[in-house]
Amino acid sequence: GPGRQSVVDLYLRWDDAPASLDQLSSELVQRLSQLDLGGGVRRVAVGVCSDGPEPVRYLTFRPGAAGDRVVEDELVRGVHPMVGRRLNLWRLTDFDVTRLEAPEDVLLYRCVARGNETDVRLVAMAQVRQLAVVRDEQGRVVGLPHVERAIAGCLDAIRRARTSGGAAGARLDMNHVWVHVWPTIEGDVEELTTLKRTIAPMTAGAGVEEVLLEGSVAVPGGDGETVPIAARFSYQPGSGVVTSIEGPPQERLRPLDDYARKVVTARRRGMAYPYELQSLIAGPGGTATEHDLDESGALVPVDRPYGLNRAGIIVGVISTPTTRHPEGVKRVLLCGDPLRALGAVSEAECTRIIAALDLAESMGVPVEWFALSAGARISMDSGTENMDWVARALKRIVEFTQAGGEINVVVAGINVGAQPYWNAEATMLMHTKGILVMTPDSAMVLTGKQSLDFSGGVSAEDNYGIGGYDRIMGPNGQAQYWAPDLAGALRILMTHYDHAYVAPGESGPRVAATTDPVDRDITTHPHDPVDSGFTTVGDIFSAATNPDRKKPFDIRTVMAAVADQDHATLERWAGMADAETSVVYDARLGGIPVCLVGIESKSVPRRGFPPTDGPDTYTAGTLFPRSSKKVARAINGASGNRPVVVLANLSGFDGSPESLRNLQLEYGAEIGRAIVNFDGPIVFCVISRYHGGAFVVFSKALNPQMRVLAVEGSYASVLGGAPAAAVVFSRDVDARAAKDPRVAELEQRLATATGEEHADLAAQLLETRRDVRAEKLGEVAAEFDRVHSIHRAVEVGSVDEVVAPADLRPRIIAALQGWAPRS
Repeated sequence: GPGRQSVVDLYLRWDDAPASLDQLSSELVQRLSQLDLGGGVRRVAVGVCSDGPEPVRYLTFRPGAAGDRVVEDELVRGVHPMVGRRLNLWRLTDFDVTRLEAPEDVLLYRCVARGNETDVRLVAMAQVRQLAVVRDEQGRVVGLPHVERAIAGCLDAIRRARTSGGAAGARLDMNHVWVHVWPTIEGDVEELTTLKRTIAPMTAGAGVEEVLLEGSVAVPGGDGETVPIAARFSYQPGSGVVTSIEGPPQERLRPLDDYARKVVTARRRGMAYPYELQSLIAGPGGTATEHDLDESGALVPVDRPYGLNRAGIIVGVISTPTTRHPEGVKRVLLCGDPLRALGAVSEAECTRIIAALDLAESMGVPVEWFALSAGARISMDSGTENMDWVARALKRIVEFTQAGGEINVVVAGINVGAQPYWNAEATMLMHTKGILVMTPDSAMVLTGKQSLDFSGGVSAEDNYGIGGYDRIMGPNGQAQYWAPDLAGALRILMTHYDHAYVAPGESGPRVAATTDPVDRDITTHPHDPVDSGFTTVGDIFSAATNPDRKKPFDIRTVMAAVADQDHATLERWAGMADAETSVVYDARLGGIPVCLVGIESKSVPRRGFPPTDGPDTYTAGTLFPRSSKKVARAINGASGNRPVVVLANLSGFDGSPESLRNLQLEYGAEIGRAIVNFDGPIVFCVISRYHGGAFVVFSKALNPQMRVLAVEGSYASVLGGAPAAAVVFSRDVDARAAKDPRVAELEQRLATATGEEHADLAAQLLETRRDVRAEKLGEVAAEFDRVHSIHRAVEVGSVDEVVAPADLRPRIIAALQGWAPRS
């Protein structure tokens, strides 16, 4: 009828057809142009059948501009035009599209946005005509080989195009892979998401923005009914490849706008644009409200499109609902903007940081800081005034943290100069409560590598070698946690909040429901027999298997046995070098959040070559300087927030010249100060031995809220029995040895002997004296330990209660019960 258009599908048997597609196209153009197709024909699809390697070769022709000739539509050469529709070619309407060479069965297009020649992308498409599902022995999907092969072909085409494009090809980093699955998908749609673990490594280095897998899924019990679906594997800043199941795409691919260009620019610099992290930080069901300064200099909510910030610091208020806090874990958010002089700071940024701390203080919530900064701004029109503003912000950080405020820092990139000092003031000092998390792409440096090299300073191969986690900030303990990416850092933050977040108006973190019985017997908890042959925790406390309480054991096993089994623990400073003899967990006991500290009870090998004036290994039950520092920081960090529980097999501080040179006295004293100043209950549990200077810094005389428990059979004294006998009571040992009948008899015989007999008796006497003295040394040591038993410590008030090993967990929880602020 009038105004209607038609399409023509023409299939030809052409035995001597040209082998070259270009020649075949030219021949068909010539012949079709001689035909009167009429004004209503929109396109002609020709399928040429011949005896060549391809049974059917498709070419599509459309009316030319002149109207008297046809031209080939090369975008769909090799496939039927309806396949192009299935592959969503219509989504590229807003782009000028050019077909590129690609491997067999892959369509590759170079797409340039109309009106913006800088927006260039590669789109690779493929079809899957067979669908096989590979499952493991448990029936779990482990592979979709035909789909994976199609995706691999598309990625190979994109990589080839990027490589052949030289420097321009490297900037093609917003590419797309679209795959259509022809067979109906039987079974669980979620099986498609198993491709994530395959796609993530395949897309590395290909600059792929998304992989879109489209098809139809059978409706269970629907008598053959199918539903179209699309599985989208897309890149999310900070967390890599994420998966979503949704309906088929309904919108065209959109060219970049101003905001999208900023996102791409940040990504090309290897950074995440802060606004892109909003949904990641807020979490499912969370909210994020951007704030900025009003005319009075106070932070207020702003309603504006993303990316219109006027400073290199973006401020917001984030709320994330959790199981414990369905109303939301609120915090004030600070993010450095990598597109504004790499987050360099001056008055504009510092005033917002100060205002953000004021806002957090008024709200009674922590500050969460995704730190990225090139340091103080350096320009021709500003100078030392920027340093003054940096100092004003530093002063406010000090005041905020000393007043009990919490700042948690995620190092989200390279931090230079001012920012690392702010990070240190916020999280690294003894009084601070916040945590600092680093990723592999982050570093904290005072001076960047280029400046260090230019000025003749000592640098490393890159900024990560100067201040990255692996070699510097993890081993020195200034970074408390490591995460593989920003999403991992968020998980650590939320776990930290689960233990430490105090909702405004409440007195402490909320208690969690637990299914782990309060009266659970920890002695049945398994222990790795490699350490001492102990198969259960109970063997550690057994008079049969460990009568002197001197055999080594694994403290983390005991800590895990005591803590609630249905709540995950979080270890702080896990990568801190030379601090392995102390362990710090965030854990729960009876649902109550606690800082759980353990003293390692087996020797820890040292890295490298130890100094000649220090021990070859870090001995069990001993605090070394950095272990002491870790313990002091842990106690200070929990003060006023949650209780501290210490599981101590502690013979004292190491007194070697090396340890004293490395500030052993200072860090040991910091433990004592932390105990004196601690706000809240402390439960100190002697689980084996408790001697020396450690007794002083953990004495209950330091803090009236401290309760000291001791496991039956443990020892507590100024000095252990063996060293006491050898040093303090050496004269008594010598006297007992001299009075021993075996020694006296040999002395009498020696007095009357002559010649060879005298020499033999002298040698025999020397050996006997040595053996008898060792025997008397053991006797005196045993007497000392019997006198200074744990029960004597209870009598003189040093220990509150002796508990049976099976009652350790319930007695600790009972000591904490009165503190619990809220269920």
